[in-house]
Amino acid sequence: MTAYDPCRAPVPRSGEEACEKTREKARKKARRKKIVTGHRIYSAPVTNQPLEGTVVRLVRLTPDHAEALFPSASDPEVWRWMPRARPETVDQLREWLGEMTADPTRRCFAVQRRDDGTVIGSTSMYDLDLAESRTEIGATWFDRSCWGGPYNVESKLLLFTHAFEDLRLARLALRTDNLNVRSQQALTRLGLVHEGTLRSHMRRPDGSRRDSLYYSLLADEWPTVRETLRARITAKTAPLLA
Repeated sequence: MTAYDPCRAPVPRSGEEACEKTREKARKKARRKKIVTGHRIYSAPVTNQPLEGTVVRLVRLTPDHAEALFPSASDPEVWRWMPRARPETVDQLREWLGEMTADPTRRCFAVQRRDDGTVIGSTSMYDLDLAESRTEIGATWFDRSCWGGPYNVESKLLLFTHAFEDLRLARLALRTDNLNVRSQQALTRLGLVHEGTLRSHMRRPDGSRRDSLYYSLLADEWPTVRETLRARITAKTAPLLA
């Protein structure tokens, strides 16, 4: 016996519109709670609103950013510690960005410099699992001209704030190549905790095997790290204002 659906009964047009609105609300609610098969993630609505800082803004990444990002992504020194091969053409980078942004467990951002709107890098959340309240941060790179400035630090502040204060996550993690001592020192300075090393964890683009060092930050540690990040941004921004 078919269940009675009052929205299928003949009704005035105003009633049909009301029923359609009700159905649309139900569809939206279902999309928000939908479990993405194979990823154990409750998908949340992805906002198109940028994450605004004082020197950078994080905007939703799309394959259309490939041309702006290619000069930095094709720089061998910038790409040195990335776990995948450096893109040789804009089309290769566009294809990779398309794969990243199609992944429902990722939230990917292009980093814009606020004073002129130039795209200077990219950063992402991945393995985002709202059911388990955790994510990882990675796929991060910046144009070499921006190294040493406040841009990467403020990007971390914005992304960490989004994770802990918007998504209410309990944990985030970052991993780095065992040979990337500079990254390890930077993560330690920020107050992240070194949890351990996954031996022979990944294959580098040159075919060698790398160990991955894992660092994490928990929600109750976030307020202290947030103040550290803010202090570093202030110190790194001062020369730009001089």
